[in-house]
Amino acid sequence: MCGIVGYIGKDNGINLVLDGLEELEYRGYDSAGIAFINDPKSNVYKEVGEVKNLKKIVQKDKPNSNLIIGHTRWATHGKPSIVNAHPHFNSDRTIYVVHNGIIENYQEIKNRLIDQGYNFISETDSEVIPHLIDYYYSKTNNILESIKLALNDLVGTYALEIISTLTPQKLYLARLGSPLVIGIMKNGYITGSDKNVVLEHTSKATFLNDYDLAEVSLSKLKIINLKDKDSNPPKIELLENEKTGNDLGNFPDYMLKEIHDTPETIKLAVTGRINPKQGNVKLGGLDSVIKELEHIDRIIIVACGTSYYAGLVGEYLIEELANIPVEVVLASEFKYKKEPISRSACVIAISQSGETADTIAALNKVKDYGVLELGIVNSIGSSVARLTDAGVYCHAGTEKSVASTKAFISQVTILTLVALRLKKSPDKISRKILSELQALPQKIKTVLNLENQIKELAKRYKDYSNFLYIGRGYNYPAALEGALKLKEISYIHAEGFAAGEMKHGPLALIDSKFPTFAIATDGPLLEKTISNIEEIKARGGPVLAVATIGNKKLKKLVDDVIYIPKTLEQTSTQLIGVVLQLFAYYMAHELSKNIDKPRNLAKSVTVE
Repeated sequence: MCGIVGYIGKDNGINLVLDGLEELEYRGYDSAGIAFINDPKSNVYKEVGEVKNLKKIVQKDKPNSNLIIGHTRWATHGKPSIVNAHPHFNSDRTIYVVHNGIIENYQEIKNRLIDQGYNFISETDSEVIPHLIDYYYSKTNNILESIKLALNDLVGTYALEIISTLTPQKLYLARLGSPLVIGIMKNGYITGSDKNVVLEHTSKATFLNDYDLAEVSLSKLKIINLKDKDSNPPKIELLENEKTGNDLGNFPDYMLKEIHDTPETIKLAVTGRINPKQGNVKLGGLDSVIKELEHIDRIIIVACGTSYYAGLVGEYLIEELANIPVEVVLASEFKYKKEPISRSACVIAISQSGETADTIAALNKVKDYGVLELGIVNSIGSSVARLTDAGVYCHAGTEKSVASTKAFISQVTILTLVALRLKKSPDKISRKILSELQALPQKIKTVLNLENQIKELAKRYKDYSNFLYIGRGYNYPAALEGALKLKEISYIHAEGFAAGEMKHGPLALIDSKFPTFAIATDGPLLEKTISNIEEIKARGGPVLAVATIGNKKLKKLVDDVIYIPKTLEQTSTQLIGVVLQLFAYYMAHELSKNIDKPRNLAKSVTVE
């Protein structure tokens, strides 16, 4: 996973590319680099760590170029180092490449090239690409043809940007399974792996499709599809600026700011889509497939990480409210799973970025099955949005912290709307849920007012090395998500379990040094959860609970309790989610972790 930025134009684009890399830093941040050409010369700068480290060494020299490619890296092959950082190049430094993705047959290609006399200096899979292009250039004496031949040899996924001193006025781009967008500016082109880079400079853009190879010069943008062997005129789209809440403001971290964005996030998710008095939901993104939706008899939700846990909440909602069977499958497992899927099934893909490689692969798997494919994504114009038949946007705005917060709350809210839209006819519960969704922003503000209490609890629990999260019903997926948040940003080992499973194994872990975070809000299974808490307390385990205000019984039982406002069971996840996010945040804060950029993780997982 990484961020890619490129520029070709009439102006000096060095700072433009560096600023673009900073914008994409959430996609990879263990090293960064740029390569540029000043005909006939070329140069490369690389640095380990954040883009600001690269900026310092580049801006000290004040270089000038109108043809640049840049890269932020999240290591897949080889440790973070200057040598392993991109851009990579051939031996005589005439060909430079930045790559997002994984080349699965790189070792085979590398061995073949070594036999031809080529030398490699990095541990990466990406370095084979410039050497392979160089090899074919020695046969063809044509860079474009050499790139075509090299791409034909590669097995895996890639987003590539290539420049060469052999064609110093051209930028080449190629895509297979990893996003690339080309922004059309007045005096040139800005390219990247995320449209937010483009939106800084233009609203006019074209997205590359799989197997596309683009040749970009100041006078022409040419796109060839290597699979269809067609030269296609670029399809120009107008991008919507969705960078809501992109400024850090007075917050110390984006994660805390994005948690505080949650009330507005829910407002944006429901505005114009609900009528509480009538119990109606209108989702314009599904209008084109309304007839198909009336005949589906099974739903398969595919997602990864936090989006998967949102999908589990969606399973409870859709089965309860719409009476349609739902199966939630990890996208990374679904694409390899062999199972019968009838044409009356519907696949719903959930992805914050809309670029999650495993989720895209899951959609591609069923592309020829004749099933309805829907998307729930936050990023407008993303790959999932363009691959699916229809879908619903979350409108949560940009989320820059690696750990997802407001996007998770938005996904759960959207799934609530989808469940109600699939319901055969509105009824009393429909009206109650929609009214409660309208009330949630104010109730979440009440939860945010508990911040100081949660901060103090984090000081009390920060020295524990393990945590157990438990819940039942709707609270079970919330427990899974809470455990994920804690381990993501504090590096404390945490596991989520269905509370009823405690006696089937996890109780063996419980002692005075193993605390449990119990989600015990009001609902039909509350007494069952309380029984599970009593089992833990009987074995000396500390218990921190989140409960509905007014529950005095729980306060006497547990060590600490966080009270949230009363709400419906079907809308409880949003309130609980904010509590769990704040707790994870302050645990990481107390342990002095890099909250927005946790080690080993990247925001948009665009490799398998």
